[in-house]
Amino acid sequence: MKNFLSLCIWLFIAPLAYSQDLIGAWKWMETGEEGEQVKGVVTFTKGYQVAAWFDAETGNFIRTNGGTWNLDGNTMTEIAEFNSEDPEKVGKEVSFEIEWNGTDKMRIVGMDTWAERVDNGEPGDLAGAWLISARKRNGDLQSINTLRPRKTMKILSGTRFQWVAYNVATKQFMGTGGGTYTTVDGKYTENIEFFSRDNSRVGASLEFNYAIDDGDWQHSGKNSRGEPLFEIWTQRD
Repeated sequence: MKNFLSLCIWLFIAPLAYSQDLIGAWKWMETGEEGEQVKGVVTFTKGYQVAAWFDAETGNFIRTNGGTWNLDGNTMTEIAEFNSEDPEKVGKEVSFEIEWNGTDKMRIVGMDTWAERVDNGEPGDLAGAWLISARKRNGDLQSINTLRPRKTMKILSGTRFQWVAYNVATKQFMGTGGGTYTTVDGKYTENIEFFSRDNSRVGASLEFNYAIDDGDWQHSGKNSRGEPLFEIWTQRD
């Protein structure tokens, strides 16, 4: 009887535990149309997710999509805010079942490839979904309305980052890039693995200063063109 009760309790709490365990980054490998090895990465933060596919050897960008997500038991429901391959999917809701192999492997039911956990949202200080809310131009700090349709978002797990520029009203995808990051002694360092606008940036490392002020992320240094920047990012609700 004791073992039966333990099993019932586990069956009740397991979906809740797995739902929480989705937070962080996951990766997988698949074969592309021309036989190339394609790396896929998906990052889940509270309420938002982003997935990207790129050539594992060259970093050549292939596609990305993302938006909101919710897990009810093993049923995943997503609503796309952007989709570089098929803009008509923006705003559409899609649901599918996922299955688990322990807590560190998952896949969509019916798919061959298992995604493996990269991290659980640690150790980086900036895990979450952020929208740019201010930027200095010609020395003046200019506010950016985070509620407008045109968005620049960064989603970070504990070790990975991806930024995306898009417009939810026009369904336009404008660009993305991503890779790994670290936060050490007030320094935020990006290591670029893919960049849709300029593949020559792949392999570059960029170091910035960062600080959290009243919940906002202050980001300063030089951009990928060597120009000074100061930005403020606000975490999404």
